[in-house]
Amino acid sequence: MTFADLGLSPTLLKAVESAGYTVPTDIQAQAIPPILMMKDIVGIAQTGTGKTASFVLPMIDIMASGRRRALMPRSLILAPTRELAAQVAENFEKYGKNHDLKLALLIGGVQMGDQIKALNEGVDVLIATPGRLMDLFERGKILLNGCELLVIDEADRMLDMGFIPDIEFICSKLPEQRQTMLFSATMPPPIEKLSKKFMNNPKRIEVSRAASTNKDITAFKIQVPARKKRETLEWLLRNDHVETAIVFSNRKTTVRELNKHLQREGFSSGEIHGDIDQGTRIQELERFKSGAINILVASDVAARGLDVKGVSHVFNYDTPWHPDDYVHRIGRTGRAGAKGRAFTFVTDEDAEAIDNVEKLTGHKIPVFGKGDVRVDLKDSGSSAEQDKPSQAKSAEDKPAGEKPRRARKPRGETDRSRRENPQEAPAKQDAPAEESARVETGEERPAKPRRERAAKAAKPASRPAKSQPRDDAAGEGEWNGPKPDFLGVGFR
Repeated sequence: MTFADLGLSPTLLKAVESAGYTVPTDIQAQAIPPILMMKDIVGIAQTGTGKTASFVLPMIDIMASGRRRALMPRSLILAPTRELAAQVAENFEKYGKNHDLKLALLIGGVQMGDQIKALNEGVDVLIATPGRLMDLFERGKILLNGCELLVIDEADRMLDMGFIPDIEFICSKLPEQRQTMLFSATMPPPIEKLSKKFMNNPKRIEVSRAASTNKDITAFKIQVPARKKRETLEWLLRNDHVETAIVFSNRKTTVRELNKHLQREGFSSGEIHGDIDQGTRIQELERFKSGAINILVASDVAARGLDVKGVSHVFNYDTPWHPDDYVHRIGRTGRAGAKGRAFTFVTDEDAEAIDNVEKLTGHKIPVFGKGDVRVDLKDSGSSAEQDKPSQAKSAEDKPAGEKPRRARKPRGETDRSRRENPQEAPAKQDAPAEESARVETGEERPAKPRRERAAKAAKPASRPAKSQPRDDAAGEGEWNGPKPDFLGVGFR
């Protein structure tokens, strides 16, 4: 099936073809024809399936005929976040370039003057977040009684953000005779109730089981102490063939601190979160899309609806508090048929949160490694670490007060060395724990600079003991690189 088989106009098909698309996704193939027939639609689709285009494309053809009127938009699209609203606007500009359609974007964080001016001139498509729309409506700057078509996008996210009362109010001000489309990744009871109240015999389209994760995403979880998170993230960024990555955190303060840390360590990163003004957020997203930076540290403000091509990795630096957020976070990778990888860091405090995620998705997230591998980053005493006699522990993992072992020299030689090189002893005392791996050979080397030691720590560990299975041949969807010392991987 091609887009030409869906009933779209030749003018619109030219824009779709110029954008590089020829074959519709499942949600597009099933949703576009009934939308063109002016039917109400409830679309349930996981993120990254082309959901936005499934309503943007038919809306362009539907809105092609008609007359604009001041203050009275002909259609309304409600989105939960500014970023998602801007994403929808970009789709209209891309696919509607051959049509005479005027759109306005009503979002917070920007000046109201230009938005009011656009409304006064009349718009065909109004894309808005509920908060800004309610603000302008209460000021008498917008009338909704001329709206012929309504789209509620990411309805489950609207529920999470507390927008359902606003949406009910907005729907009550729209004409009863209208076409309504509701799209969501999940369908909790309040959303079901909303659809029954404000929709007319809607056609339900479900292209995948609600809350399922994308088959093109290889996901792992890593049990890690909170103090080891940064070290683990840095190692993965350097060793898992990361092209572009989004790192999600639950807190805005963590986003800021982590971005600064990554920049200090030489990574090309940026940040977006709720405390950043809209202009800066858009600028950071453009830098990420253009390749000026390849790592974006973000709060959940970026989890929904953002369509950035080529995101190879998603890292959940914090296990999400809400299981739905897990689906949407990792959905930033593995989009449009591309393959992606997702890693979720799990501390002891996250046990309940990760259980809820696995209940929602319906399957266990495999632990980092191959086969029945358990990753254990507990502070001390893990059997995984004890089972690796040939691998040296880092100094940070040793019990308090215990110093790294070093090859011993004859007493006279040691005293003579200290007299000749008085600065040598302190330098060696700061040497990394990896140097203790040379105890058996008696080889001693001076301490290396910090960056050189960090690069050394990312190399494969020493050869395992004979009783320990090897993990050299990772299969499809499994770990594809060497394992760092600090991950303490053991086979159970």
